[in-house]
Amino acid sequence: MNLLLFLVVIIVSFIVVRIGAIAFELTGLEWSLAKFQSLSCFTGTGFTTKEAELITGNPQRRRIATVLIVLGHAGLVTLIATFANSLRPDSFSKFSIPFLHLVFPAHLLPWINLLVIALSIFIIFGIFTHSRFTRNFTNVLRSRIVKRELFKPVTFEELVVATGGYGVSSVEVCKDSPVVDKTLLDSDLRTHDITVLAIERKHEIIPNPVANTIIRLGDRLICFGKLDKIRKELCVVPQ
Repeated sequence: MNLLLFLVVIIVSFIVVRIGAIAFELTGLEWSLAKFQSLSCFTGTGFTTKEAELITGNPQRRRIATVLIVLGHAGLVTLIATFANSLRPDSFSKFSIPFLHLVFPAHLLPWINLLVIALSIFIIFGIFTHSRFTRNFTNVLRSRIVKRELFKPVTFEELVVATGGYGVSSVEVCKDSPVVDKTLLDSDLRTHDITVLAIERKHEIIPNPVANTIIRLGDRLICFGKLDKIRKELCVVPQ
């Protein structure tokens, strides 16, 4: 029974990681990055600081990562417990393949059972990494997730594509910011390779602001540039 549960947990783990990848993709992450982030969260192996910003800076992605981390730890504990119990001598006597005792001697049956389990794991891995199967399986899961509206549509601010440290970030100007009460031209943001795409001021949106636009305290700036420079130069916390 423990061996069967061990195999079931492995299958469920593959499915959970795939669902997590689809969920990350629906929030705006590129597919290969979404798969890596899902596997990283589930296994608890972590990811680089730049990639972590894509997760921690988005409420939906934080919730997805939290669920994956919790399920990953629970799955790991279950795998260890079931596999350890399955190695006990009495477990082999409870789990045996029918008619196998007619072909092999009794003292070889436990090792034959263990070999069958190892082969089953190999087959499961092969199935879930087969390109055609994974593509069809992923499409089915994605259609069900979208149909149930488990995640809201991605907004412009959530479409963060970081390549070489660059990305789009929504930031709020604090009182100690060196750019407060300065024009975009005087702020020298362009010299730091930061482009202000829009300014949100109370209930007003200023798209593509001109150079003489003054940056006020409390303004929310939609900026493109290196994310670390945006934080440093604007004295803000990325949203």
